[in-house]
Amino acid sequence: MSVTTEAGTFESLNPATGAVVGTHPIHDEKTVFETVERAQAAARWWAGLGWKERKNRLLRFKGALARNLNRISQVIHEETGKPIGDAVFEAVGAINLLDWAAKNAQKTLGPRSVFPGALSINQKAILEYHPLGVVGVIGPWNYPIYTPMGSLAFSLAAGNAVVFKPSEHTPGVGVLLAELFAEVVPERPVFQVVTGFGATGGALTRAGVNKIAFTGSGPTAKKVMAACAETLTPIVAECGGKDAFIIAADADLEEAAKSALWGAMSNAGQTCVGVERIYVVESVYEEFLGKLSARAEQLKAGYETDGTSFGPITMPGQLDIIERHITDALAAGGRAVVGGAESVRRPFVDPVVLVDVPDTASAICEETFGPTVTVTKVKSLDEAVAKANATEYGLASTVFTSSSKTALDVARRLRSGMTSINAAIAFALIPALPFGGVGESGFGRIHGADGLREFARPKAITRQRFKSALDTTTFTRTQKEIDQIIKLMQFLHGRKK
Repeated sequence: MSVTTEAGTFESLNPATGAVVGTHPIHDEKTVFETVERAQAAARWWAGLGWKERKNRLLRFKGALARNLNRISQVIHEETGKPIGDAVFEAVGAINLLDWAAKNAQKTLGPRSVFPGALSINQKAILEYHPLGVVGVIGPWNYPIYTPMGSLAFSLAAGNAVVFKPSEHTPGVGVLLAELFAEVVPERPVFQVVTGFGATGGALTRAGVNKIAFTGSGPTAKKVMAACAETLTPIVAECGGKDAFIIAADADLEEAAKSALWGAMSNAGQTCVGVERIYVVESVYEEFLGKLSARAEQLKAGYETDGTSFGPITMPGQLDIIERHITDALAAGGRAVVGGAESVRRPFVDPVVLVDVPDTASAICEETFGPTVTVTKVKSLDEAVAKANATEYGLASTVFTSSSKTALDVARRLRSGMTSINAAIAFALIPALPFGGVGESGFGRIHGADGLREFARPKAITRQRFKSALDTTTFTRTQKEIDQIIKLMQFLHGRKK
């Protein structure tokens, strides 16, 4: 949570207790522009260090994060309200992302030769990737270190400077990251943070950055895109999801229930790749629902109390959306087999499992971002895939089945950027895999080799090694040379199969 105080500052608040976690400046447009200007100069120095020196510094940054793991986790815990164990797990994931980016940047982006083809065999063809310059990162509040690290670490590893605007609900995490980076890279302001509200983020899009990495809602992403369009600033957008979890008749139902519950309820359901819709083949529907419900009834929202499974809803406005989705589902004929409208205990929401919810209800169609999940009976996996794909979102999905062939077939048919088989959200723990969605879930990729290339520009270079026998790219070419080209193309490509 956050609240404006005296002019020029705001407070970040613990969403569970209302206690002040920290006070931060509201950076105006002038300050943001000056920050980006400093970053442009720092970017040239950072790029000039080369692969080895950047790697060494990033690994030192990784070491600083590991040494300060308890400190970082405590700030995450206080600003989001999530249990300290979840905060530690999130920070560990961010450290793993940084480690992978630092160690794989040169291999992914360094110069390499490319075969020039028969017509240009006299050319040496080189492909390399150059830094963009300065990347502006606009981060979320639900995972305030893990999610932005997918842009921060990969931007830095690709040779860029970064200006990070953390969420106004979790600014302290971003400030601490910048402080730790400055301790290991004190020479230039390669990693800077600006704090504030939407206007600060808007200023960052206009400040002359070379790319924006945005994480947030689809509607906000469209506003950021519109601002970036004025200066043709490219953007990578990671937005929300309405992720489906499909259970086949041959699935391990105990494991499926355990995995689905974690995917739906961890972090109080405030996860972009969280499970929001479960589709179960009818022959195992009742058995699965019983296992899921029994587990869900054991969970409870709270803050620093014994038996607490997850924390509060971090952003107060989200409580209204969660409450509306539950109420709409029940009014439309759905039933709550666990919890219900009474589960909303502001700022907490206890687990809610809904069944018999119509496909047109908001709990099915809109992102809820809370500890609620719908469970729907289907006749077949084909119907499950059709229902899973019947959404404007396309971020992630899960399939549970004992058949590897079936699992891969269903995974490939699901319209989502990522799919896990027999384990929810497993892809997020593998830094080498790209992370991102389609449709209303955004575009572009962070993580993996694709994530490194997202923050670099390809550069094609050719060097003539010897003069070609066919002088076809000058005005002195002859008909004889054209005829030779025709014969060569027919030989290489014109033969019947």
